[in-house]
Amino acid sequence: MPKVSPELLSILRCPVTGSPLVQEGDELVSTDAAADGEKLRYTIEDGIPLLLPPELLAAANAASSAQHDSKA
Repeated sequence: MPKVSPELLSILRCPVTGSPLVQEGDELVSTDAAADGEKLRYTIEDGIPLLLPPELLAAANAASSAQHDSKA
């Protein structure tokens, strides 16, 4: 499990709610809930937190897949 340093965690904020983030396993979780009442979760890949709101993360993943498919 990649561990985010305490120094980095102290400055990171949820891009949707603006709240501090805490690490839970392989994810960072917002300390405040979003408008829908859910706390937002952000994955950590190769030690790098992916702080994209859920709707943008889906679009980024789709674009990445399309880019990889076009190179084949």
